[in-house]
Amino acid sequence: MHRLEDDTPERELPTLSTSLTAATGELASAGVASPRVDAELLAAHVLGVPRSRLLGKSLTREQLGIFRDLVQKRALRVPLQHLMGTAPFYGLDLAVGPGVFIPRFETELLVEWALQQPATTVVDLCSGSGAIAVTIAARRADATVAAVERSEAALVWLRRNVAALAPQVRVVKGDIADPGVLAELNGTADLVLCNPPYVPEAAPVDVEVAEHDPRDAVFAGPDGLALMPAVARTAARLLRPGGRLGIEHDDTHGETLPALLRATGHFDGIEDRRDLAGRPRFATARRVAN
Repeated sequence: MHRLEDDTPERELPTLSTSLTAATGELASAGVASPRVDAELLAAHVLGVPRSRLLGKSLTREQLGIFRDLVQKRALRVPLQHLMGTAPFYGLDLAVGPGVFIPRFETELLVEWALQQPATTVVDLCSGSGAIAVTIAARRADATVAAVERSEAALVWLRRNVAALAPQVRVVKGDIADPGVLAELNGTADLVLCNPPYVPEAAPVDVEVAEHDPRDAVFAGPDGLALMPAVARTAARLLRPGGRLGIEHDDTHGETLPALLRATGHFDGIEDRRDLAGRPRFATARRVAN
């Protein structure tokens, strides 16, 4: 994008259309997957309007400078959500930034399934930003929801989202492998949900993920299953007989995770469910009495 001179008259400032075209070219050259969309979202963010309301708008000198700075950072592959400070998730805008995993659209499928389950006591393990817990609580006023997270950095964002969007959520600092975490709920939870780290260590990931998402919120050992036994044990401990479990997983885990759950002897009704592209995405199961 051309340098903006301090003495450029307001009437000679580039139009929004021109600025968007230049930004799109810069982002495309940097390898950004959706350059036009990202440029428009950044412009809308600077203007404080929805993306659908950009038509007829113009940027002041100050706004143009901010916009260009954001575009340059996006071209360096800083996540769009970090630049805007929020990530859309199931109709909510969640606060995100360095130190917390950015929620993805795929997890909405797990939430959609969860909202169809009869549940008044819900636990979200590896909660991160609180995307799952906050969304469930915001849409199920009758539910008691607990969110468990061990990362200090992620807890900052989790608490912020709970305070802003679902203050009834109980935030619990703890490791999901600790048998003392939420021990008072043992055998009483109706629903346990988890979007744990599940990417195999050697799997290729986008630049944004590699450089900006917390590594321990993404990768989980050579096969991506390192945390799954702990998730299964904790879910079995917390759930009442007949309670339901939902775990998001890597698309290579469509058979291995259900097999792992089956081998525990604590679950039946085990199903693996696919995303909109037909890829294995999350497993669900029912707690048996034993």
